Amino acid sequence: MALLHQATLSPTKLELVTAYLDGQPWGGTGDVEMIGGYRFDDPAGEVGVESLLVSRDDRVLQVPVTYRGAPLPGADEYLITTMSHSALGDRWVYEAAADPVAVDCFVRALRGQVAQAALEVRYADGTVAPVDSPVRLQLEGEAGDASALTFSDDLAAPASGNARLIAVWEGGSGVVAALR
Repeated sequence: MALLHQATLSPTKLELVTAYLDGQPWGGTGDVEMIGGYRFDDPAGEVGVESLLVSRDDRVLQVPVTYRGAPLPGADEYLITTMSHSALGDRWVYEAAADPVAVDCFVRALRGQVAQAALEVRYADGTVAPVDSPVRLQLEGEAGDASALTFSDDLAAPASGNARLIAVWEGGSGVVAALR
């Protein structure tokens, strides 16, 4: 169960994604519109694993990230930003492909061992309530002995492999990760 806090983020997720995409050769230009995201649970409960889907330049782009309460040793080049979270404090945001916790979550999902995390929101008054994820994942194919994880940055040029994670949202779908 992924517990989301009703909190103030600085930068916001939209600002984080926009700045990240502006630095990528495939990131496009122009306005970025948030479609939604999906999450996985870290078995140790320490690392937030989330993938954000956005539209830009009439394309759907994916930005998989991790949120950590401390820097990830040896991963400075994969640090996207630091973020201030009003409920959790400072967060270090990394490219998920470089974070072993995220890689493990995606590989286990592609092997059919875990599903995306159910979401709950903790409101400022302390109450907690379930919420629907705007993006749902479906597993297609079988991993077999495949072990090479690939992500789709631009869903128009999807990752391919024996097992594929398909993201489905209102008005669209696409392969977001694969094992080959």
